[in-house]
Parts: sequence; structure tokens; C-alpha cells
Amino acid sequence: MTGKCRGWLATLRASMLDPRSFCYFESFLTPGAANRLLSIFWHELQWSRQEIVLFGKNVMQPRLTAWYGDPGTSYTYSGLRQEPLPWHPQLQALRQRLQEHCDAEFNSVLANAYRDGSDSMGWHSDDEPELGDEPLIASISLGAQRAFLVRPRAKPPRGKRISEKLSPASGSLLLMRGASQRRYQHAVPKTRREVGLRINLTYRMVKTQPPA
Repeated sequence: MTGKCRGWLATLRASMLDPRSFCYFESFLTPGAANRLLSIFWHELQWSRQEIVLFGKNVMQPRLTAWYGDPGTSYTYSGLRQEPLPWHPQLQALRQRLQEHCDAEFNSVLANAYRDGSDSMGWHSDDEPELGDEPLIASISLGAQRAFLVRPRAKPPRGKRISEKLSPASGSLLLMRGASQRRYQHAVPKTRREVGLRINLTYRMVKTQPPA
């Protein structure tokens, strides 16, 4: 993997987040490239808002999503089965760059669009069986900065779990790797402050499945 982890990792409490599980590159993309891709993806990806199962109830996703990948990379989360769309050329180009940067392979990407502060993502871990025991999740942020919360999955004997508040910059890359999904949860909470469009791309390696 090229480059050095930096940014908020230097301020994390060692007892809270294991730096071996998270790596942050603040300027993976230039500001100009990040702005250009934000516009392209917002206007050209096949965004949808679907119904998911949350705490046993059917609710609408509080954001827009789009799933792209190689054939056979179906993905199921929150009771929703995603079939991959054919790669958008710019998503494909980012995949190639990520594979060189991380010295790892990715065969799919989940794109999330947060249109304003009312769009969000609840607490969860990317621990679906299709991802394996220790998945590498490569998360690229474009557009407005939003709080990205991380907390331990294990509840303390007393008191509440303490979360770390991160704010990935536009054009940044956050890697979640190793035991990150077994040990931690993450979320993007709603906010009342005025905030613009944010698009988040999470590249991953899904175990391929034969066509139905």
C-alpha cells in the first residue's frame, strides 16, 4: 500500500480505535477531481431509494444508493438483495487506482448519496458473509463533509459506548481493514446544519455467486 496514514489517526485514543484497523489518506483525489466526480456520479449513476428491514420493520432507506460490480457480485444487507449494475467508466477507473494504491482487488462498490442533513446511515458493521471474515473496505468521500462516527461493537459493563467523530474530507480515502468490522460499528448521523450533497463510494471484494 502506497502513502502513509495521516490526519485524525494521530489524535485517536489507542484504547478506542486500533490504528491497524483504520487508515486515512486526506488527499487521495485532488479538489478538482473530487468536484468533477461528484457532479458526474450525481447525474449519471442509477440512484434508487429502496425499502429495507430495520429492527424487524420495513422502512425506506434514509439516503440514495447504487450497487455496481462484476457479474455474480450480488450483495444482501438489511434484508435487501442488491444485483450489480454494469460498471460506470469513472467507477471502473477509480477501482483500478484503488487496486494499485492498496495492492488489493475490488470487484464491487456501494455508492451512497446524502442529499442533505436529513439523509443518514444508522449504526452497523459491514460484516455480511459475502465479504469474508476480515474485509478491506475502501471508502472515498466526495462533496460536503459529514460526521462519520465509529464506536466499539462490544458494550462496556457499565455506562454507554463512546464514539469517535471523524469528518472525512472531499477527495479522501478511508480504509477499514483487518478486524475493523468485527470490533467496530460506524454511522453517518442526521444533522440540522445546512449541508450540501455528499457521495460516498465503498469499494469491496464480494464472494462471487453463479448467476441464478
